[in-house]
Amino acid sequence: MKVLVTGSSGLIGSEAVRFHAGRGDTVHGIDNNTRMDLFGPGGDTRPTLALLRDACPAFVHHDIDIRDRVRVPRLFESERFDRVIHCAAQPSHDLAASMPLDDFDINAGGTINLLDAARRFCPESPFVHVSTNKVYGDAPNRLNLIELETRYDYADPAHANGIAESFPIDQSLHSLFGASKASGDLIAQEYGRYFGMPVGVFRGGCLTGPQHAGVKLHGFLSFLVSTVTSAKPYTIIGYKGKQVRDQIHSADVIDAFDRWSADPRPGEVFNIGGGKANAASVLECLSLIEDVTGTRTSVDHDPTPRVGDHICYYSDLTKLKARLPGWNVTRSLPEIVEDIARAHTDASAA
Repeated sequence: MKVLVTGSSGLIGSEAVRFHAGRGDTVHGIDNNTRMDLFGPGGDTRPTLALLRDACPAFVHHDIDIRDRVRVPRLFESERFDRVIHCAAQPSHDLAASMPLDDFDINAGGTINLLDAARRFCPESPFVHVSTNKVYGDAPNRLNLIELETRYDYADPAHANGIAESFPIDQSLHSLFGASKASGDLIAQEYGRYFGMPVGVFRGGCLTGPQHAGVKLHGFLSFLVSTVTSAKPYTIIGYKGKQVRDQIHSADVIDAFDRWSADPRPGEVFNIGGGKANAASVLECLSLIEDVTGTRTSVDHDPTPRVGDHICYYSDLTKLKARLPGWNVTRSLPEIVEDIARAHTDASAA
């Protein structure tokens, strides 16, 4: 099988490359290290690319911008991929406001460019689109919430398992990032439903793992582990640190993509994350990381929340588990933290 992975040097993309290369598939990757342009040296994905080339000798890397309307279709025409996993994105909630045109061009324009190339040259091949929970905007903040000692949670039993795919995505404040990702999300659904293409949309919670190049503006858990293990101060932004997210390891994400791609349907939408079991507040994550690493850090608070940020969000996995029998979250939050902390320790010692 011939697989294309966009954003192949990023967190989810590199996990997909390793997975498919390990299975003997021919894997092509698109990645032009835009992450370094966005986030500086801390976001540089070239070390990950070097590791992929060492671990997967047959991996074919393409230094292409997903917005390129000449080179992208040309690659699809020459290779006729059997599977496409679209992970490339401008991923920062905060950065989007300072570069709205680039943000939209990447997240919406790049996505439709890939979808249309797939429609023209491999319309029967499963196409996985990595979306985000930010498509729901700040509407989850309107739900009845309860404030506990270290976190917020949903008061309504109807949301006991988290936010489901039926939750509305419009009539709310998204941030420009959320709006551009919602545009890509909708156009991916449309290529599935209108053209009958096997397109699956996966709205991620906090996707993480040891290879995450976490920075202040993106990659919360990885950046937090790095900050604590380096004994640097950490600033909690808004909501007293009680805002909640669900964390899922990148390997569990790729397992879901693979199971769906074996039985794809046009325009399907899923929420994917760690679910309630892997949901924790910033305060709770800090405490867990300090316990795992044995390191303490100083913390201060910026009371002004990020625009459109969620107070409490975790993914209802009911639909995903029903649709993909056998899939489950296999790594607990403490295991994920240990995995990331080990990677940071190994990198520091190298």
